[in-house]
Amino acid sequence: MSDAAQPTAAEVRAAAEAVKTALDRHLAAVERRSGEDDPAVYEAFNELAAAAEVYDELLYDCYDEVTPFEIPGADESLPPYAGPEEPNAISVLIRRDYAVAEPQRLLAQAQRVEAAEYDDGPGVDRDAAATIHGALGVLFGEFEPDEIASRHKEFGLEEGDSTLWVTAADEPAEPGEWLEVPFEGVDPQRVVCRFDVSAVFDDEDDEDDEDGDDGDDAAETDELDVIDLDEDEDLEPLDAER
Repeated sequence: MSDAAQPTAAEVRAAAEAVKTALDRHLAAVERRSGEDDPAVYEAFNELAAAAEVYDELLYDCYDEVTPFEIPGADESLPPYAGPEEPNAISVLIRRDYAVAEPQRLLAQAQRVEAAEYDDGPGVDRDAAATIHGALGVLFGEFEPDEIASRHKEFGLEEGDSTLWVTAADEPAEPGEWLEVPFEGVDPQRVVCRFDVSAVFDDEDDEDDEDGDDGDDAAETDELDVIDLDEDEDLEPLDAER
């Protein structure tokens, strides 16, 4: 940053006052909260986080100093909530990423499901599970997404990032209204809460462990993480019947 663009002492002071105001508003919202998920508290939290971030940046740019606190889950990706205080409906948006780590295992499991379906009667495409594309269709058509998530290693899949968003709506959607484009037009300001799972967070935890005295606990956790099914082990029975 050039000298001309650096903030003035007055701007830093104003940012500090904004943090104080946001702190007062956050405390007032907490004292008046109407429930565990009071949107007023959520909004005040985000306003406090935003004010603290501005102050931290100006403080650093002007004085080369930083604040001693960090607010987790600040509005890094979502704006303050601006939806209805008492939603009449909600939508739950879920994305889970997987890598096809063991194609042969995936194919074998899909073929077993396909064989069970074929035994139940005619009309089943015997060759649907002959390709990765077809095998994925067979497995995700047979099992619920939560079951896939809990048994992904059995299906030759490796977990990637996942996220779950709960969004508020004024009224329930009409039947079939959003099926063609289910994830289009999501308003970030109507996200009530979100939960993210990523290896990025694991890496951050590992760095914290290296700085602390929890080496034994970290090693034990890592050992649990690498447990996998043996390549030569018989596949566990699948509950293919519905």
